[in-house]
Amino acid sequence: MENFDNPNIENQPSVDLNKKEEQFQSRIDMIELRASLDKVKSEITKVIVGQEKMIEHLLAALLSNGHVLIEGVPGVAKTITAKLLAKTIDVGFSRIQFTPDLMPSDILGTSVFNVKNSEFEFKKGPVFSNFILIDEINRSPAKTQAALFEVMEERQITMDGIRYAMDEPFLVVATQNPIEHEGTYRLPEAQLDRFLFKINVGYPNLEQEIAIIRNQHESKKEDKTEGINHVITAEQLKSYQHLVKDIIVEAQLMEYIAKIIINTRENQFLYLGASPRASLALLTASKAFAALRGRDFVTPEDIKEASYAVLRHRVIVSPEREMEGLTADEIIRQILEGIEIPR
Repeated sequence: MENFDNPNIENQPSVDLNKKEEQFQSRIDMIELRASLDKVKSEITKVIVGQEKMIEHLLAALLSNGHVLIEGVPGVAKTITAKLLAKTIDVGFSRIQFTPDLMPSDILGTSVFNVKNSEFEFKKGPVFSNFILIDEINRSPAKTQAALFEVMEERQITMDGIRYAMDEPFLVVATQNPIEHEGTYRLPEAQLDRFLFKINVGYPNLEQEIAIIRNQHESKKEDKTEGINHVITAEQLKSYQHLVKDIIVEAQLMEYIAKIIINTRENQFLYLGASPRASLALLTASKAFAALRGRDFVTPEDIKEASYAVLRHRVIVSPEREMEGLTADEIIRQILEGIEIPR
């Protein structure tokens, strides 16, 4: 078995919202959605030990129809987790290994001349699938990374003046190593902004490390994805994504989201704050977290939980504070603590 564990700042104490939740009755049927996602979790945990927060964020991204960037050192199960998630959904899967010599045509496809009819035909690249796993996305130069801009934002590519739309659902999960710098290229801000979440993956704790070793010793399977079953169809996933859009968000919570975003722009410790796209991402992600908990309405806790993964790659710490060791997560925590929670 593989594992990743990151006891990071996302795991904040929960606000007691039971009293507020008791005032509401569910107006949207979440039973099927929760049951299906529980099945997905069960399939993934056949291989992965612990790291419930990581799995939960991936499921929230699925419901939000948003792309995910997973960052962690080698060997903490970034790639295998994405593969397991893809296998639980009955959709097309494509894996692209980014390398320094990878060209845009290797991803998108290219036009080739057909001698039989003397015409050029477009041969689709690996990006034409439903679930795209990009391994080590920071290993390709800017030209190749820029090839993803249109397809990630608009779910289409334009080749030789012709528009080719992606089949829904369409999800990109990319991985990168934060430590190694030789042979890597920093992702541009415009590229990072197209990811709904950035998930940081750390090391397992002692108990989980022991469980990983024991399970590997007892396992007889060569392929870790063997025995993982499809539990959700493409149509089901699309229906769940539409269902999440109907989650109720009260006016004061929309204002709460806006205050968080505005604070990042006015924060003295940040060189760059979050854009309006971040506001929309935070709204969408908060709805997904509410749905994961079986609620048809968003609470402040949903917004707080989504804030770290939504904002950490969209803000830039000022050089002076970065030299002092201040991280984006710490600044986000300070911002959340400084804003009054709506009641």
